[in-house]
Amino acid sequence: MEVARAQLVRQGKALTYVTLGLVSLEVIVALTAGLAAGSVALLGFGVDSLIELTAGAAALWRLHADLDHARRERVEILSLRLIGLCFLALAAYVGYGAVRGLMARERPAESLAGIALAVFSLVSMPLLARAKHRVALGMRSGALAADAQQTALCAYLAAILLLGLLLNAALGWWWADPLAAILMVPILAKEGLEAVRGRSACCSSAILKT
Repeated sequence: MEVARAQLVRQGKALTYVTLGLVSLEVIVALTAGLAAGSVALLGFGVDSLIELTAGAAALWRLHADLDHARRERVEILSLRLIGLCFLALAAYVGYGAVRGLMARERPAESLAGIALAVFSLVSMPLLARAKHRVALGMRSGALAADAQQTALCAYLAAILLLGLLLNAALGWWWADPLAAILMVPILAKEGLEAVRGRSACCSSAILKT
């Protein structure tokens, strides 16, 4: 049993390091392209990637604490709530920026780099999320499941982002970008509230207590 758990910990660490590398690339591209194009959705995606870095750091903290049962439980609770607060702050930021963009009728420039980033994330993040979720289930860890959910959420946001960027680029629908950002808000807020309450929206209650 301990050998199998140790193997799950190693797998979890490897997946987390891969995630941190990919997400760091997302942060750089999304924020740079978002500022250049004036895209609220791209900037929101970049900030979400920053939060995913926080989630990944919390997951590593959780994995390193696995052998100490008391410390493991403290890390689970603290990391879930920290990630939840970050989600709520992001929801407020994205919502404000999107509403301001709609009211000001600000048209973002086309962003080929943003489109390429959205496609890349849409392909890679679901694969990582599924692998991380299997590790979380095997370890019965709510904190790791929350991290897997954050990775899966990145793919959903990438799909919304891609739709907004394509509509703006192909049809000149300037409002598609802030509308795409607004669609992100309830997803972010729901996950944030669940995490602040010490739960992960992606998990059954059976695995939330280690």
